[in-house]
Amino acid sequence: MKKLQISFLFVGLVFILGFKCTQKAYNSVAEPIKTGAEQTDKYLSILKGKRVGILANPTTIIGKSHLVDSLQKLGIEIVKVFGPEHGFRGNASNGAKVSDEIDAATGIKIISLYGKKRKPSAEDLANVDIMVFDIQDVGCRFYTYINVLRDVMEACAEHNKILLILDRPNPNGYLVDGPIMDMRLKSGIGQFPIPIAHGMTIAEFAQMINGEGWLPNQAKCKLEIVKVANYKHDMEYILPIKPSPNLNTQQSIMLYPATCMFEGTILSQGRGTQVPFTVLGAPLLKDKYTFNFTPKSIPGMSESPLHMNETCYGLDLMKYDIKNLRKTKRINLQWMIDLYNAYPDKAKFFDRTQSKQMGNIDFLAGVYEFRKQIEEGKTAEEIQKSWEPGLSEYKKMRLKYVLYD
Repeated sequence: MKKLQISFLFVGLVFILGFKCTQKAYNSVAEPIKTGAEQTDKYLSILKGKRVGILANPTTIIGKSHLVDSLQKLGIEIVKVFGPEHGFRGNASNGAKVSDEIDAATGIKIISLYGKKRKPSAEDLANVDIMVFDIQDVGCRFYTYINVLRDVMEACAEHNKILLILDRPNPNGYLVDGPIMDMRLKSGIGQFPIPIAHGMTIAEFAQMINGEGWLPNQAKCKLEIVKVANYKHDMEYILPIKPSPNLNTQQSIMLYPATCMFEGTILSQGRGTQVPFTVLGAPLLKDKYTFNFTPKSIPGMSESPLHMNETCYGLDLMKYDIKNLRKTKRINLQWMIDLYNAYPDKAKFFDRTQSKQMGNIDFLAGVYEFRKQIEEGKTAEEIQKSWEPGLSEYKKMRLKYVLYD
């Protein structure tokens, strides 16, 4: 009888413990991701009573409200807003210079960091007690917001200002891939010795900038960070607002590490359509592909796109299953290889003298070898092997700065 009672007791304990573990696992899965900005209880006390400057754009939101509007309603004094590429309101095309202005909605002075200057000046910060950085990044070396981050950190370090970073998830956080940039190719689309997909959030990247001594004279910026709650790097994160005019869909954001490389080719990446970075093609591929699209001038997105008003033939990636990328955790190079092989005039595939709308493939790849590897017919596997040991060394270094699993 005692053995039976003990057996029932054991079974009961197993059931209870199992239920609690299951419940705990369920609850952890159910917890929603909360951006740093949404957790006002963690930073309002830091801002109260201070004159605040904010680096912001349309992604700088709490729910459906812009952070600037929300903080003003909560009694925070915002004296200046700084705008990155595409501007504070996000209505400037890629690469378009943006001027200083007064925001019509709030009356706050907006200082452009994508016009005459790239970092706040001593005058800009004279009446600022603390800076706030809160914009959505997409995790790629050639996406310019990490350059703005470095420039703001440099200004804050020079003028002894604290930088408060309200962190946001990296939608491509699962991906750490690409060649480590050769610093001889440093440009506006590549400023750091990192791979194409760096696998970090803005706050993590800021810690890397400090830790690796990437500020002039290895200066250190004083950082305050509000982490994203309930977030891991490999989690799917659907952006509530497009991060820039031509990354206007979740599909474009997820394909961007691979398809942005085509800016260094004669192929259109879909600029001048409503589906940029999800279609690839050129007029000379008419006999090779049936799918086609025609780039047009679209104000605020692309006024003079490559192959404007010409029918382009090529690949439709609008419904490509992103799970394939998540499984491999690699940038898809096969599209570049296949389209180069299909292009009838290979000598002109990377020749940017054909159009001012073409970029430099060396700057985009970050290494001189990539173009040669494609032209020589190297496989994706062979090209990826050439990224070692640099990529593995970066991955190891990255672990010193990560805030999330």
